[in-house]
Amino acid sequence: MDVKQLKEDVIAYAHTIGIDSIGFTTADPFDELKQKLVDYHAKGYASGFEEDDIQLRTEPKLSLPTARSIIAIAVGYPNKLKGAPRSKRGERRGMFARASWGQDYHTIMRKRLDKLAEYIESRVPDVEMKSMVDTGVLSDRAVAERAGLGYTGRNGFVINPDLGTWTYLGEMLVSIPFPPDDPLIDSCGDCTMCVDRCPTGALVGNGQLNAQKCISFLTQTKGYLQDEYRYKIGNRLYGCDTCQQVCPRNRGINTEHDDIVLEPEILKPRLVPLLQMSNREFKETYGHLAGAWRGKKPIQRNAIIALAHFKETSAIPELEEVAVNDPRPMIRATAYWAIGQIQGDEARPFIEAHYDEELEEVQEEMIKGLEMGRT
Repeated sequence: MDVKQLKEDVIAYAHTIGIDSIGFTTADPFDELKQKLVDYHAKGYASGFEEDDIQLRTEPKLSLPTARSIIAIAVGYPNKLKGAPRSKRGERRGMFARASWGQDYHTIMRKRLDKLAEYIESRVPDVEMKSMVDTGVLSDRAVAERAGLGYTGRNGFVINPDLGTWTYLGEMLVSIPFPPDDPLIDSCGDCTMCVDRCPTGALVGNGQLNAQKCISFLTQTKGYLQDEYRYKIGNRLYGCDTCQQVCPRNRGINTEHDDIVLEPEILKPRLVPLLQMSNREFKETYGHLAGAWRGKKPIQRNAIIALAHFKETSAIPELEEVAVNDPRPMIRATAYWAIGQIQGDEARPFIEAHYDEELEEVQEEMIKGLEMGRT
């Protein structure tokens, strides 16, 4: 088998199925990443969404013992929303991060990887393969970097020369010894725009992220949002794009694909209708987005906080309805907090009227709503 020719054929085929960038590396352990992950966990930076087993994350052959190579792929996604509705008083809107625009990227990437696998199998019938996208055990970014798709910027994203950071990443372990590509030698230089502009100071340098402070992570948590971050998330319902938006390497880049269909009214939805949306309505409207993976509870909490951010007085009747009748204590509590933040002392009679009938955790938010100031 001429693996060099096969590699060229695989690259050519990949570009016909919507893969924008493809690279090859060995299935050797990621030894440098191993120590970084040990330090990362020791500092308490992990989000908890990642694979905990550092051995699995850094040793590809634990996932596929016959692996000889890893094929890394990148698919660019759009970052411009044409026809985006305006958020205005009386009709405030939230925002889903760009990685969640269109169909869930896990589905998009799996389809491409499945097609690529079928092609390789047609050429090498006895090949063994295993594909991963985001939820796999390997670090997508470490694989992409070693395969030459880009270099890791200070914002922690892989910066591709043609796609910037606006990319979905995936990889495929294969039993074929493809010639590896060289890593891309580049850097951010002295640019620190992403670090300087991060709303919570989550970027701690050298591409490292404290996920516990990252707005993208915080919007996906299901419990109470810490006080210090409530006004930091603004109107973000899921994710955060600030460190990508300010990156100079992203200027002028906007990649589009036919299967990434943008729906402005869904990606920048009105906040008030979200407050009492049923599970069925949520799944029917937002279920196809990657941003729906944690369910409606975090989205509704974030929508309530966004209304407080906007001081949206027209939403008070709906917030009062949620505060009194929602069966979930955290959602009721956040609604009471938002009412206090929007109305100030005017909210005191309403909050005091319901104080004694509430749980202690809700009462704490009621008091906080009347006392907490914007930070």
